[in-house]
Amino acid sequence: MSLLDYQYFPVSRPNKGAGGKTGAWRIVKPIVDYNKCIGCKACFMFCPEATIIPNNGKIKIDYEYCKGCGVCANVCPVKAINMVSEQ
Repeated sequence: MSLLDYQYFPVSRPNKGAGGKTGAWRIVKPIVDYNKCIGCKACFMFCPEATIIPNNGKIKIDYEYCKGCGVCANVCPVKAINMVSEQ
């Protein structure tokens, strides 16, 4: 195995809405602090529902499909995403 084969990591993205619209069952949702966001797109790369959309160097979250799993908040290197209770 060459070094390049070892460094190759396949990337796939689910289709938006593969899990369907969220509805009213979500308990928490991600809120982005745009003053902290550095636009690294780590949340975009790891979102399992493809609901995070890069937008002018920052991100936008499609709450219609976001399941509130919190992966985005956990991978954010500057903790710019907070999970907030749905009310």
